[in-house]
Amino acid sequence: QVQLVESGGGLVQPGGSLRLSCVASGSIFSIGGMGWYRQAPGKQRERVAITTSGGVTNYADSVKGRFIISRDNAKNTVYLQMNSLKPEDTAVYYCNTFPRILLSWGQGTQVTVSS
Repeated sequence: QVQLVESGGGLVQPGGSLRLSCVASGSIFSIGGMGWYRQAPGKQRERVAITTSGGVTNYADSVKGRFIISRDNAKNTVYLQMNSLKPEDTAVYYCNTFPRILLSWGQGTQVTVSS
């Protein structure tokens, strides 16, 4: 089964930026849609952004205009550029398939937005 490894998280001040990466051990082109998800402490995991195999993107209202999802099928990698970060963006960020979750969750990458 394809495995997912997320990276790029860290501690950033409000208004700052981070770029997350998700590397798949197999072809994401064959998988199709991919998405970024996040889970904040005490909250359910939520979908943040998705990209179809054709490059169509969609975002949660809470991140629209601030986050950009992209994919490099040749590198089996999905990215999430996060700008104008807010404290409420603090969470563990994961990638997985879209619209259905088909793969085991990776370890995620922690994003903490705090001054």
